Amino acid sequence: MSKLVVFCDFDGTITNQDNIMAIMKKFAPPEWTPIKDDILGQRISIRDGVAKMFSLLPIESKDEIISFVGKQAIIRDGFSEFVSFVKNHDIPLYIISGGIDFFIHNLLEPFGPFAGVYCNESDFSKETIHIEFPHGCDEQCTSQGCGCCKPSIIRSLLDQDAVSVVIGDSITDLEAAKLGDIIIARDFLIEKCVELNITYEPFENFHDVIKIIDAKLGVEL
Repeated sequence: MSKLVVFCDFDGTITNQDNIMAIMKKFAPPEWTPIKDDILGQRISIRDGVAKMFSLLPIESKDEIISFVGKQAIIRDGFSEFVSFVKNHDIPLYIISGGIDFFIHNLLEPFGPFAGVYCNESDFSKETIHIEFPHGCDEQCTSQGCGCCKPSIIRSLLDQDAVSVVIGDSITDLEAAKLGDIIIARDFLIEKCVELNITYEPFENFHDVIKIIDAKLGVEL
């Protein structure tokens, strides 16, 4: 059987809701809404959209935003058991997220370490929150504006004989889903998988994910 490698989204996947959306709803002026709609409608790149949304937030909001995310973020049911499950089966688990380092690392700390955590980074040295994108697109990416480019990261990490499991929920996971071998999806990603005829397994919590992957372990991949 080929080796499984898991690539899991964070916002709206590991957490019950998208933390960027929660931040914007709480702290951003109304101008953030059309930017969000343009991202979901694929009229602007994820990279440009995320940068524009955070540029609406003054640096004075930093401490309040960090505190807000820490208090409101809820880890999806079964995630701790899922981390134990993949460790017990020696399955590498990479967290690849279009979210931001200042909340992702804090929220993941009780569950790690992981094979790797990839996300966008924050700069609080300017008048507004500035987002940096250290994990850009490679030459094979068809979007060239992903921000944290999940398919590029997957290509750089995946051995030729390995089977990729992609877990996600939103537009930021779509290009990775196109590349993955096993897609485990919820919410908006399911809509896109149906629209593009991408085979997927639905999930609501990580107990579902454990069952899906456990079933895959029992067959020749």
